[in-house]
Amino acid sequence: MSENNENKHEKDVKSTKTQDQTSDVKKDEKPKKEDLSVEDKLKDAEDKLLRSLAELENQRRRFEKEIKDAFEFGSFNFARESLAILDNLQRAKIAIKNDDTLKTNKDLNKFIENISIIEKDLLSIFERNKIIKVNCVGEKFDPNLHQAMNEVEDNKVEPGTIVQEIQAGYMLVDRLLRPALVSVSKQKNDKKDKNNEKKGNK
Repeated sequence: MSENNENKHEKDVKSTKTQDQTSDVKKDEKPKKEDLSVEDKLKDAEDKLLRSLAELENQRRRFEKEIKDAFEFGSFNFARESLAILDNLQRAKIAIKNDDTLKTNKDLNKFIENISIIEKDLLSIFERNKIIKVNCVGEKFDPNLHQAMNEVEDNKVEPGTIVQEIQAGYMLVDRLLRPALVSVSKQKNDKKDKNNEKKGNK
């Protein structure tokens, strides 16, 4: 009889432990995440779509910029080398005007006029293709656009002003094809002049 009571007691203890363990396991289990509602799913899909469209738009803009740059600057070297044709035309016109033998030729003026027409046409082609002459005389010296070949003493203008254009410079859109070669003013040295006058008087 006592043995039966002991067995029963053990079974009750085991049953209680099992219930306690089951209870602990249930406490440790996290509740399952509820499924997203239809509205939430739609909102999530809309966000993803907007992000994808924004990325596509950025790619399109980058592609358009690359194409634009290729068109604008793809002919950069050709444009720069074409300036030599204009230089040679202008030099030829000056040389012909100053040639003593050709000065007596009755057709000289017509010949020079034809060269001027070709020069004007070439400048017109440059302008249509956004090849623009750099402003020089009377402008402030800009190392990004001009290259100083010499300095000229001149108190009539501010120091650093361009007083002569030796060779024209050109831009292709906003990119420099070649700098303008210029003479730049500097302040006249009055002390030097006075010393020279004193030496002359002696």
